[in-house]
Amino acid sequence: MTVQAQIRVIYGDTDAMGQAYYGNYLKWFEIGRAEWFRAGGMTYREVESGGLYLPVVEAHCFYKKPAYYDDALTIATSFRFAGPARLRFDYEIMRNGEVLAAGYTVHACVNRDRRVVKPPDFLKTLLKPREKVE
Repeated sequence: MTVQAQIRVIYGDTDAMGQAYYGNYLKWFEIGRAEWFRAGGMTYREVESGGLYLPVVEAHCFYKKPAYYDDALTIATSFRFAGPARLRFDYEIMRNGEVLAAGYTVHACVNRDRRVVKPPDFLKTLLKPREKVE
């Protein structure tokens, strides 16, 4: 399932050249990921209150074209398992359907003691393939 979220580039997200600062794309990935969970009926805060944390252990972003101040962007986020205790989210940042950046983040599943664990049942249910949401 792919979930889409809408954002607008604010002036504070741009650099001296007037384009979106590269580090903001990872922040936008996080927005997409939060909306992906929300579309499944659970917030990330609720995941954490269930005793599970998903720290980022790997992140990658491929920049194709810049975004600029006041651009309306779409963040498309999808999920797949990356291993028995790892989750991978894939992202595309688009302007008017054109992909400006694409990437992914990989997350470990850890408990409150920061020990790696397999995803608990509540998370497996949430992560099962769902119908496409736009």
